[in-house]
Order: sequence, then structure tokens, then C-alpha cells
Amino acid sequence: MRVFVTGATGFIGSAVVKELLATGHSVLGLSRSRDKAKALAAAGAEVFHGSLEDTDSLKQGAARADGVIHTAFNHDFSRFAENCELDRRAIEVIGAELEGSQRPLLVTGGIGFLAKERPGTEADVPPSPSAAYPRASEAAAMALAEKGVRVTTVRLPQVHDRDRHGLVTGLVAIARDKGVSAYVGDGSARWSAVHRLDAARVYRLALEHDTGDGPWHAITEEQGVPLKDIAEVIGRRLNVPVVSMTSEKAKDHFGWFASFVATDLHASSKRTRERLGWTPGGQPGLLDDLEHASYFQS
Repeated sequence: MRVFVTGATGFIGSAVVKELLATGHSVLGLSRSRDKAKALAAAGAEVFHGSLEDTDSLKQGAARADGVIHTAFNHDFSRFAENCELDRRAIEVIGAELEGSQRPLLVTGGIGFLAKERPGTEADVPPSPSAAYPRASEAAAMALAEKGVRVTTVRLPQVHDRDRHGLVTGLVAIARDKGVSAYVGDGSARWSAVHRLDAARVYRLALEHDTGDGPWHAITEEQGVPLKDIAEVIGRRLNVPVVSMTSEKAKDHFGWFASFVATDLHASSKRTRERLGWTPGGQPGLLDDLEHASYFQS
């Protein structure tokens, strides 16, 4: 299958590209950077220059492919609402090109706020986009499905390797800036996680499967990693104090991060493992990768 991958040079997308190529698929990879495009070409993919802002490039890329995997997202959280709208429009543009063709589209979503007081499951429906949490990836995918597009979502937790750790990378930056590694209350809030190579396999298996069976959860550490444990590793690696904060104090300390740091972001992947035959491949866990993270040296 020839697959158009957005975000093909990004943290997750680059792993998806390698997984697809290693299993016999060909890749048309979207890249806005000519420097990063060199690595994409070296990996064996065909480079397609464009961006999320360039809707014509999205249409043309989708038109030239047998299926699409959308991993691109601008993670500049100072412009989060704007970036969520850009993501929504990109999904709509790609979906419109695929409408009526039966070619599959995989959209990237998250597990945040799926359920309260229990792990989220694939059967849970995410909350509608709002000012508090404007990401509309899955809502846009569901709207396309109503039009007959073969679309589903791969939901991600904290995706990590030894260079990046999802939202945890942001916690490291805050701790470095503030001189203290903090958690909220007793630090029992938990975040699920997955190594990016294991996540890439979920995308590939989902692409090869019936999209009507999704959404899919790319999650290995289903019970989640306690935020206190994460804060302690960060404190030790940065050689800064580790402290507990009240919810009120956390609002000033973490800024936009505060609502996440005090919230369980964990979910099950039981159905995904059963339906896709996905077995995580023995990659390091979140804390292990964090203990050996390269960016603590900078």
C-alpha cells in the first residue's frame, strides 16, 4: 500500500514511516523542512513538500495514496487553540479528498478526559471540543465517518523514547526553569505511556485492519505512571528539590499544564491488543527512558 503520512519527519511520524517501510509498504511523506526531508528520503520514503497550512499539498498527497496516516500537529501550546483548528481543517481537507474512495484514513488523538475515576477504554467517546480543551481531531474524524469516509483514530498517551517523553518533556522544562520538580497533592495522578516504536506498530496494524473496528489505543503502561515518580526522576536528574504543591499553587507553577498534572490520563488497550494482535515489543518504559534521557545533559 502507498501511504501518505503527514508529520513524516516528526517524533511519531518518523517512527511510523520506518515501520511502514520495514513491512513492505511505500511512503509518501509530507515535509515542510528541506533539511529534514533529506533524512526522510534516506529512510526510503518519497518526499512530498507541503504543510498543514498548505491545503493544496494535503489534497494532492491524499490523492496520490492508497491510504493516509495523519500524525502532524503543532505542539506550540502557546497557540494551542489555533493549532487545534489547523489540525481540524487538515483532517477535513484530507477526508474530503478520500470521500467515496474507500481508502483508509488514520487520525491521531489522545486519551485525555475519556473517563473519570477509571481507565478510559476504546468504547469511550471523548468530550466535545471546548474552550477548555479545543482539540477536535476525533470529532473531525467522526464527522467524516458519517459521510462514509473510512476513518478511525489512534489514541496516544505519553509517547516516549530517550529523546522525548510527551508532556513529561514539558515538565522537565518547567522544573529546569523554576528550580524545583513539583507534583500536585500526593502525586497519585497517573499517566499512561507507550514507546514510540510500539505506537508505530499500532498505526501500521490499524491501517491494515478494518477501520470500522476502531478507535485504537496505543498504550503499553495501562495503569499509568504516578506523577510523583516522574517528578522524582526529574528532580534527581536536574539535581533540584522535589516538592508537593496544592492545586491552587500548581496553577501558577505549571501554567497551562496544571489541569493535566492533577488529572489521571490513563487508559486500557485491551481491545486494541485483542483485535489487532498487537503485543508491545519489549521497549523501555517511561521511567526507564526518562532516567536515560539525553536532554538532561543540556
